Amino acid sequence: MTRDPAIGEGGPEWLISDALVPYPEAVAAMEAHVAAMARGQARERIWLTEHPPLYTAGTSARAEDLFNPLGLPTFRSGRGGQWTYHGPGQRVGYVMLDLRQRGQDIRGFVHGLEAWLIAALARLGIGAERRPGRVGLWVLDRRTGVENKIAAIGVRVTRWITWHGFAINIDPELGHFEGIVPCGLREHGVTSLRREGVAATMAEVDAALMATFAEAFGGAGAGPGDEPTPHAAAVRDPVG
Repeated sequence: MTRDPAIGEGGPEWLISDALVPYPEAVAAMEAHVAAMARGQARERIWLTEHPPLYTAGTSARAEDLFNPLGLPTFRSGRGGQWTYHGPGQRVGYVMLDLRQRGQDIRGFVHGLEAWLIAALARLGIGAERRPGRVGLWVLDRRTGVENKIAAIGVRVTRWITWHGFAINIDPELGHFEGIVPCGLREHGVTSLRREGVAATMAEVDAALMATFAEAFGGAGAGPGDEPTPHAAAVRDPVG
């Protein structure tokens, strides 16, 4: 695992995994770091990683949306959302930010995540967009008129510290998505940068993410506000 100083001392630290990270190890590392952040003993962190092939279930996942003919490992994640796939060729970003310093606005945080990924993908030549009522980012197949998901988002907030995050499909095995109903949406497909004709490397995707982070999260928020509106991609733990 490497640390990248690309973001200044006032921003989050960036970790980039050099190898596939088992999912339980990633969750344990996030939990420990989030707890340290809540105590004021750790900086904000962006962790860019990959996992072996597996499925994770968010808090809204339905058993009937898992088929799993290949018998891939499955995990309950505690994040918002439904079923998703992780595997090699997919950049997973775990985003641990302190919303106590960023406005305590969960909906605003998810909106910022979307804006960040849209900007990063635009640098790579992908025109990804939000869609009302659908979590994640979408690319229109102009041949068929079908909108396919290129990036998934699912987060959890504990003591106003965010964790979990996003997954961008760079060049994963798209056939593995057939083992689930991704995010519970049967009428939409899944795509990747490679399928859209963009042969970006993992390092190029990471560089785009680092270059555009400040566009969405560059400054701290204005301070605590009213009780935030929940978002379908987010789960907030009870305080106390």
